[in-house]
Amino acid sequence: MVTVPESASWPRRILALFVDWFVSTLAVIAIVGLDEYGEPGSDAQFYVLVVYVVESALFTWLLGGSFGKLVTRLRVVPADGRLRPLNPLKALLRQVMVALVIPPLIYRPDGRGLHDLVAGTVTVTLDTFHELSPGPRRPER
Repeated sequence: MVTVPESASWPRRILALFVDWFVSTLAVIAIVGLDEYGEPGSDAQFYVLVVYVVESALFTWLLGGSFGKLVTRLRVVPADGRLRPLNPLKALLRQVMVALVIPPLIYRPDGRGLHDLVAGTVTVTLDTFHELSPGPRRPER
């Protein structure tokens, strides 16, 4: 039986989501302009969702977490605890499910939402990530 690493707390994960959304909004405003973004009925608000999904999937695949997760010291790792790159399609599917809102709200007692179950991942703290890392241990602070 595989032992799943302990999930990070929900408040920290929600903070990471807010950071990602804020940065995605700023990126869209930088591209389309504040006037277009604020225009009623503008597609710019939808672009924020697209930027969020692409950014978070790409960063999760390449760096182990979205910009918001990296800033809040969280990482997305395979649920079996063996550190290896995530499948890029699973990272994209995971983020699309997060964007749908409902899958993250359906979660197991271990804190893993439906999006994590489908992708075979778990969101952990940076400390847990370092505990899972092979090689010499970092000194305690």
